[in-house]
Amino acid sequence: MLIFPAIDIRGGKAVRLYKGDFSQETVFGEPEEMAAKWESLGGQYLHLVDLDGARAGKSMNLDVVKKIIARVNIPVELGGGIRTMENIDEVLAAGVQRVILGSVAAKNPALVQTACAKYGERVVVGIDAKDGIVAVDGWEVSGNVEVGVLAKKMAQVGVKTIIYTDISRDGTLTGVNVEATAKLARESGVKVVASGGVKSLEDIKALLPYEKDGIEGVIVGKSIYTGSLDLSVAIKVASGAEG
Repeated sequence: MLIFPAIDIRGGKAVRLYKGDFSQETVFGEPEEMAAKWESLGGQYLHLVDLDGARAGKSMNLDVVKKIIARVNIPVELGGGIRTMENIDEVLAAGVQRVILGSVAAKNPALVQTACAKYGERVVVGIDAKDGIVAVDGWEVSGNVEVGVLAKKMAQVGVKTIIYTDISRDGTLTGVNVEATAKLARESGVKVVASGGVKSLEDIKALLPYEKDGIEGVIVGKSIYTGSLDLSVAIKVASGAEG
């Protein structure tokens, strides 16, 4: 199972939010410095979120993303407000390995299908939800669709990987929603990356038995910034090198 260290970017800085609330923000410094740190601890893939982009509906911190790509030797994926084919082209041309489509997946499945036809597995869909209902537009609006329904629709248009975030847990260190994530993987038939609430090594261990159901990875954010999870140990456990 792959561990994705997260770097959320707002105003050019690396930040963490509590439950996606922009008014509850902690700043952790320069994104490229954090990227280098996570790579040095064994990080194999970085998960980047352009928080300004999520609100603006288009990428706003691509210059910062390019600095990160120039600094590290591991692939990065990027999400946050990417809602047009032009923006998808721009992001992937900048050196991002995988583009994450969020709100647009619920609103415009045809665009997702077009992107998948052009870029294949470099297109990932991020489904953010609370109580099983999809949230859109920076988590501030209900998408009025159930997670499982949207996931199946995405599978039909060619999506191979979904990042599932339980936003009621994101940034709270209350534990990852293992059951809902595993259920989504089983029902949709696509690979799922867990996100939201990871606190400690116990969360990593709790997800491992569900790799067979399609959970291919987990995103870790606040836990590695606050020290409640040791990234290097988590990577070893997730790879099976350490129990």
